[in-house]
Amino acid sequence: MTILKDIAELEQIYGPPSVASLVKVATQITPEYRAWIASSSFCALATVGPEGVDASPRGDMGEVVFELDKRTLAMPDRRGNNRMDSLRNIVRDGRVALMLLTKGSSTVTRVNGRAEISVAADLLERFAVKGKPPRSVIVIHIEEIYFQCARAVMRAGLWDVENWPDISALPSAGQILQAQKAEDFDGDAYDKEWPERAKGSIW
Repeated sequence: MTILKDIAELEQIYGPPSVASLVKVATQITPEYRAWIASSSFCALATVGPEGVDASPRGDMGEVVFELDKRTLAMPDRRGNNRMDSLRNIVRDGRVALMLLTKGSSTVTRVNGRAEISVAADLLERFAVKGKPPRSVIVIHIEEIYFQCARAVMRAGLWDVENWPDISALPSAGQILQAQKAEDFDGDAYDKEWPERAKGSIW
């Protein structure tokens, strides 16, 4: 196996970046990028900490992140499993990256920057849903915004329903948990109870 460890060797294989890949980068929210950000209800949030890196799915009803000003985004932290991997990382190392998806589109919007966690009462109240505020809001200070080449989404056929896998043939969450915890965990009961539990705790 030949492993590349030199940037010059890497650049020799791939060649220079295209002009468009450099021109597309903005350092603040433009009208065009504002439209794409507002269209996204799902993103991956990447963070880094002493234990390594983490990528967490984030989704919301409508927008997943909200513009506070041209250089700042807010992401309400909704109910989850309380692992807090992303939040722990942000407290110790503010570097973050977002990969925002827009349903039905092959365009991916990316944001790089630094984040901090706010529990300011006005922010929590602003992003309350059905009377339930988030427990915190991730405030992202933008360093770069750009759109990603569409080829990855096109290759994956992400929105091509006809090519979606048969998820009924995949292991359920309960089956995975039971395999991890061996025979003392009732995976069937977990799967049966999960839909109602999620419905009652989504906000």
